[in-house]
Amino acid sequence: MIKETVKDAEHHMKGAILALEEDLTGIRTGRATPALVEKLPIDYFGMPTPLMQLASISIPEARSILIKPFDPTTLKAIEKSILASELGLTPNNDGKSIRLNLPPLTEERRRELVKVVRNRLEESRIAIRNIRRDIIKDLKEFEKEKLISEDDLKVGEEEIQKLTDHMIAEIDAIGTKKEKEIMEV
Repeated sequence: MIKETVKDAEHHMKGAILALEEDLTGIRTGRATPALVEKLPIDYFGMPTPLMQLASISIPEARSILIKPFDPTTLKAIEKSILASELGLTPNNDGKSIRLNLPPLTEERRRELVKVVRNRLEESRIAIRNIRRDIIKDLKEFEKEKLISEDDLKVGEEEIQKLTDHMIAEIDAIGTKKEKEIMEV
């Protein structure tokens, strides 16, 4: 029973880490990457649709992104969404495709992005600790219902704590790597 509960906790915690990694790919570093725009919601016939479903996204140079819509009528909607996004980029529309040129990040903007990354890391740590709290509550409930012994409860709590510490260390490593990418000139 404890093994299943710990496995369940691990599954949820890994999900939180995957969500963090996916979230961080959308934060701009010094170089262009399709991840910056591929999840950008585009109003396509009244439905918000991720850009990657409407266009091919390529990186012709280190600091530019080329977006070629599959349907040329979506060009204006894509351009509008890019302008409305938090990217702070101006799209160059040539009638067939959109080119985004990424200016080098200023020192001030880099520091702002690092703060954003740190906030996302803290949100993930909180999610991990909430999972730990819920699982320990479940274990105490099992003990109260005499499904597990008091010793089993202690062992389970220790295992959950080890798992939590491991996952938080993983979050910290991901954050350090992302901060290094952002501060790289």
